[in-house]
Amino acid sequence: MTPLLMIRHGPTAWNQLKRMQGRTDLPLCEDGRRVVGRWSLPQEFMEFRWVSSPLIRAVETARLLGGDPELEPCLVEMSWGKWEGLSFPELRQEFGGEFAAQLARGLDFRPTGGESPRDVQERLTPWLRALATPTIAVCHKGLIQAVYSLATGWDMTGKPAEKPRDNKAHLFYVEAGAPSVERMNIPLETE
Repeated sequence: MTPLLMIRHGPTAWNQLKRMQGRTDLPLCEDGRRVVGRWSLPQEFMEFRWVSSPLIRAVETARLLGGDPELEPCLVEMSWGKWEGLSFPELRQEFGGEFAAQLARGLDFRPTGGESPRDVQERLTPWLRALATPTIAVCHKGLIQAVYSLATGWDMTGKPAEKPRDNKAHLFYVEAGAPSVERMNIPLETE
């Protein structure tokens, strides 16, 4: 079994405004850099290989944590299509019933012109099958939720048994492409 430690990038301006970022390539905001500056990777993971989503917010986070990540295209965030840049209240106001119906679809939720979480899982599966070295993946919330869903069978309707939290690391073991949960919500903050 291969250890995979997943870390969500630090905050951006859109995160602070609760806007759907998806593939929009925004850097960390100043506050986001301060947040990540207070993180410290637990010693047990120091020798792991670093990979990152190609989006700048993930690359910046990895570098601030001391990593020199390889860019991995399949770790890019889920596309929110035409819904990128909108907040949940704006989505509810603009799309009403369509938005609520989409949310109820769980793994098959698909923003207009975007990807579903199931699409993200399919995109990740070949990479997970090839994973052979203990790895730190700095990526996005949608990716961590997709891997958590694969590991636990959570269909993304209702609440997960254990919610992957921001500002934490999440350790999975991967065997033959199938992840299992080892430890969730490993503290990163030192202050």
